[in-house]
Formats: sequence, C-alpha cells, structure tokens
Amino acid sequence: MKTFFKNFIACGLTGWCIECFYTGLAEMFKGNPKLTSSTSLWMFPIYGLAAFMIPVYNGIKEQSILLRATVYGLLITSIEFITGSLLSLFGSCPWDYRYTAFNYMGLIRLDYFPLWMFSGLIFEFIICRRELITNAFKN
Repeated sequence: MKTFFKNFIACGLTGWCIECFYTGLAEMFKGNPKLTSSTSLWMFPIYGLAAFMIPVYNGIKEQSILLRATVYGLLITSIEFITGSLLSLFGSCPWDYRYTAFNYMGLIRLDYFPLWMFSGLIFEFIICRRELITNAFKN
C-alpha cells in the first residue's frame, strides 16, 4: 500500500507538470510571451490513477513499445472519458472539448491519442522502470 501511495503521488505530480508544460507551450504558439499554464486540482487524482498501470505493465512489458503505448493510450483515453463524465455530472469537469475537432461528447479528443500514448510511456518509466535507473547509480 505504501508503494501504491508513492506511485499515486508520483503520477499525480508528473501529470500536473506535464499539463503545465503543455498548456504553457500552447500559449507560446498563441503568441503569449508569458507562457501562462493552467490545470485543475481535480487533475492530480486523475493523473494519480496511472499508479494502477502496474498490473497492465506486468502483463505487456515484453511487448513492443508501440503496442505498450497503444494500450496506455486506450487506458488513458478511457479514464479521461470516465472521469470527465463523472465530473460533468457535478459541473466540475475542468476540460471542455466540444468546440474542437475530433472530440467525442466534449470529453475526449481523438487527436490527443498520440499524446496519451507518449504520456503512458512516461508513466511506465516513472512507476515501473525507474528501478533500472536507481540500480544503475548504486553500482
């Protein structure tokens, strides 16, 4: 349980950082030199759910990086849809994709799928493979 909690915190913080970087970068392309980024407190536990990836990873770790990334992309997109649906019931969903191309019910964007694939690999490294780096520095 202690390890899961650490992974939950690590994934929540990582997700927040990625989101802040991404939204700040998007501002640069909009011409905002302040690179203002944004997120929501709701996003921390949503990103933290990536800690549940460990059993999935254990089942697919011998597969190609493309297959693993695709599985992660599907999982993250599903989590985005489920959590967005639940938060929408209370008027609390921090994202609204209704006015963007390739959206489904305003809750997910199909054009974000490659981003979620890459994010899944980042989470894989953080919670499943980080011991490779840690052990490399012990020798």
